[in-house]
Formats: sequence, C-alpha cells, structure tokens
Amino acid sequence: MADGSAPLSMSLHRHIAEIPAPEWDACAGGDNPFVSHAFLSALEDSGSAIPDRGWLPQHVALRDEAGTLLACAPCYAKSHSQGEYVFDHSWADALERAGGRYYPKLQVCVPFSPVPGPRLLIRPDSAVPAGALGQALTQACQALGTSSVHVTFCTGPEWEALGEAGWLQRLGTQFHWANPGYGCFDDFLGALASRKRKVLKRERRDVAESGLTLRCLRGAEITTRHWDAFHRFYRSTTDKKWGRSAYLTRRFWPMLGERLGDAVVLMIAERGGEPVAGALNLLGRDALYGRNWGATVDVPFLHFELCYYMAMDFAIAHGVPRVEAGAQGEHKIQRGYLPVPTYSAHWIAHRGLSGAVSDFLDRERPAMLREMEMLATLSPFRKESES
Repeated sequence: MADGSAPLSMSLHRHIAEIPAPEWDACAGGDNPFVSHAFLSALEDSGSAIPDRGWLPQHVALRDEAGTLLACAPCYAKSHSQGEYVFDHSWADALERAGGRYYPKLQVCVPFSPVPGPRLLIRPDSAVPAGALGQALTQACQALGTSSVHVTFCTGPEWEALGEAGWLQRLGTQFHWANPGYGCFDDFLGALASRKRKVLKRERRDVAESGLTLRCLRGAEITTRHWDAFHRFYRSTTDKKWGRSAYLTRRFWPMLGERLGDAVVLMIAERGGEPVAGALNLLGRDALYGRNWGATVDVPFLHFELCYYMAMDFAIAHGVPRVEAGAQGEHKIQRGYLPVPTYSAHWIAHRGLSGAVSDFLDRERPAMLREMEMLATLSPFRKESES
C-alpha cells in the first residue's frame, strides 16, 4: 500500500493499549475527546467494548518504513449491530435470508456513542490521503473474512473521500445548538419567537421551583459518590428504554473521569444533598457533547434542564460554539437545537447486497434532505419579519 509515494504497512491491533497513546493522539488530534486514546482505552479496560460483549477490537494502523504511525482508525469486529445508532438490521436480515453471512462485520466507530467526528485519523503532518486508510479498511475486511466495513458518524470530508473511492454513502440527522456568542441565556431567549420563549422560561422556572439543587461538576469535582449515583441513573434509563443489559459497565465512569479530567462535565440534580438525576457531557475544542442521562425521580422538564439548558449555560459561559445533545429527538428543535446532517460510509463485499443497499441509499438520501428542510421550518427562532 502507498500514500502516493512512500510505502505504508498495515497492522491490526486487538487492544488499543498496543498503540502508544502519544502516537494514537498525534493522529486523532485534540478536537474530539471520543476518538482519544483515553476514551477508547476506558471502554476496553472497563469491560464495556470487549469480545465477550460482541466488540472485538481490530484497530487499524498505518506506519511508514521507519515505523512511525501515520494513520489509524478505531475498528471493531462485531457479532451484532447493537450500540451503533446507524441501523443496518434490515441489511443483515436480507443477506441471511439469501443464504449469506452478515456477521461478523467491521465497524469503524466510537462504541455506544452517536457522536459525529473524525474516524479516519491521520497525522496532520503526513501525506496520507483518507483514501489510503479506506483502502486499508477494505483490506482488513478481506483479511479477516468479515462481510463489510461501516464507518459511522464520520466527518463530511471523510464521507466525500470514501464516496469517491466507491463506498456507499448514508445520511442521518441530529439536532445541534449553535452559540453565536451569546453573553447569557437571556440573550438566547431574546432570539426566540415570543411564544417559544415563554415555554422555555416556564420549563426552567418549574424545575427551579421543584426543590432540587442543580450543580455543574467538572473533572476532580466529580467523586466516586457521584459516579455511583450516575451509574444508577444510567441503568434506570437503559432498563426503562430497552429492557436489556446496559452497554457501559460500572467501572467505565470513574475511568472516564480519571483519564479525561476536565473534559468531563456532569450536570447533577440533588434532593436533600443526595443526587437524584444527572447528565454526562464531554467537552471538545469546539463543542460540548451530551451523552448519557438518567434519573430516579420524576420531575417535569428535568430532562430538558439537565441535558439541554444547563449544557447551553455551560457553552455560553465558556465560549463553546456548539452543543451536540446526542441522537434523535425532534423535541429538541423547540429548544433551539436545529437539524444537521450526519454521515456514514459503507463497503459491502457481497455484490448483490451492495447493489441493493446502494439503490436504497440513493432513495434515502434525498428523502433525508427533504426531511431536514421540513424540520428546519419548525425553528423556534424569530423570523426577520418578527425582529
């Protein structure tokens, strides 16, 4: 394999610990904490993303002749499609019905985290094109005997590069909040239509009058006591929502706090000094990423307060340009989170399935764009005529 001039060698790694953190992070950069060595190693070391749970790490690394890591990708051989948030169950069913075998497949992603960001991690001072790493992924797929490769929640430029290399392209939708430089939350409220502004004020007021104490904790302020409580909240959500075992283990949370430090931001609600609800965020260079939430009390609008409004408060106070509050949820629109596209790229070895999926995606993409256009019309922000 070559990057256009110098030969590159590919290796696969069944533990991210096999790749030194400084080398991995030199490729991953510091913008997005989810692709950091610290986050991915916490998933493995805590027993969350491991072979016994259907996640066999097969991290791809490209090195030059001197042994310098120039590019890498977080990659897993999967025996199921859980914990990914880009759904391909119907593709698997189609191939199985035709007598083929869809699993195992290769998943290039951050496990259990529908967070857009880089997936083809390339040292900025190297000349490795994204296409070379895409080629390495298809070679890994063939060497391992897996059915396909799926690069999910990648960046737009990665999506374009893989599409140019013949990969199948899929669009999705999330809802993100943009901070143009508000000085305070009231500045944001002032940008809303009057009726929408009243709704948000009432929701925040109702939570403020509920008797709960709300706190924003960061880094070392988050103690074992908080993590014990948060795991209960997390399990409460997963048990209620899916009725199955949680993806993330109890050990994951303190490892996350220890390894990512001040990048961890936890919104906590307390009653009588005891935590009763929480929302976990990670801070990147340009965004605050909302991830997990849960509660052991039923308080109206508490979810909106902890997951959306307090995240916006934090972003305003710290000059963070964007809040990404996770997957799904059209209800976010009325709270200022507007639709944006998300991207995934897919390479399927079986020609028949690849052709069928390609036809489906050719119809799905314009439908997704039309849906985003329609959703954007629901924006709560004032129209120019209302200014």
